[in-house]
Amino acid sequence: MKDHSAQQPGTAAAADNATTPHEVDTDLVAAAAGARRVPGLDFPLSRRTDPVSVRPGVRVVVRRVTGRLAESGRPEVSDVIGTLLSVDPLVVRPAPRKREPNTAAQEPVEIAAGSVVVLKTLSTKPVRNSDIRAVEEAIAHAFPGIENTWVEGWLCRAGDGITERSNTAVPLGPNAALQPVPVEGIKAFYAKHELPAALMVPDRIGRTAENLEGTRGPEIIVMTRELEDLDEAPALSGDAGLVHPNFAGQTLEIEVLDQPTEEWLSRYHFRGQPLPEHALELLRKRIDGTLGFAQVRIGGTLAAITRATITTTEAGRSFLGYSAVEVLPEFRRHGLATYLGRVLLHWGAGHGAAEAYLEVIETNTAGRGLYHELGFSEHHRHRSLQLD
Repeated sequence: MKDHSAQQPGTAAAADNATTPHEVDTDLVAAAAGARRVPGLDFPLSRRTDPVSVRPGVRVVVRRVTGRLAESGRPEVSDVIGTLLSVDPLVVRPAPRKREPNTAAQEPVEIAAGSVVVLKTLSTKPVRNSDIRAVEEAIAHAFPGIENTWVEGWLCRAGDGITERSNTAVPLGPNAALQPVPVEGIKAFYAKHELPAALMVPDRIGRTAENLEGTRGPEIIVMTRELEDLDEAPALSGDAGLVHPNFAGQTLEIEVLDQPTEEWLSRYHFRGQPLPEHALELLRKRIDGTLGFAQVRIGGTLAAITRATITTTEAGRSFLGYSAVEVLPEFRRHGLATYLGRVLLHWGAGHGAAEAYLEVIETNTAGRGLYHELGFSEHHRHRSLQLD
């Protein structure tokens, strides 16, 4: 496919200049090299497309072989860009032409799976470097260190020494992506706090750190959505059958507290592991924003929790963020996490947030599926790097 290196794969940038089927003379082998096969799908996906995001309603670009030869004599391919209507069979409704935005969408196109070179999902609108920086800034405000210091465009955070969100340097300065990483300054900061020197390396704005030597953490997908046009707010109390028929006859109580209870803290885990006392204390430490500790009781039992934040960037963009949705094993697979997620979206909008983000580890397929159901889509990715 064309090189869209100025935009993150998975954004709408690839669609900016081609919003209807169009013919291109391109290297078919090169296009196919960026594709992969995944179980359950009859066509190849882009290597950076999350399989659980391939569902009706998302925007996609499908590169397919037309069956004709281009002027060069090579196989001709065309792109179909629009809304995915069906996966099996593969059906896409092409979007209006970019230069003719008032034209109606075209008739749906059914695409033979065997003709697909690669399918890639697209975000609802282009993701700019400044957008990535804004989300990372909101995350940094939500998980500040005990001490925070700027080192040449990198915000260095020293916190509990456990979770990378409050113990890494993140490139939030507008010029950080254009100049070498100030490795020695960052190492000096963390040496002062007797912590390993570590970076948070987001896509694109962290490109200057990508080739540094060190130990990389897991790939984290940062997902976002806007908070306009939310569905009807879910009830916060009543019969728990509102969540799932299996809970019918039990009471439902949902609260978002300013501070967590001890019982709430006992439920909180980071990637499946309990946190020590000093790390838990940081969770409820005041931030430059609003904290919320959501909890769901079913029949009097604390069944689910999550931590929510409202933080605002210097540019004035307000974000809801929530993390570590915990559901007791006996209450799982009954839609409780989805219900709680809907509650938080309305809570965030009610507290002035216009956008929401969350982070999910790449291997958490179930979590990614849940967040797609809540209207989130991949914005960018980041990963930690502990420097040698």
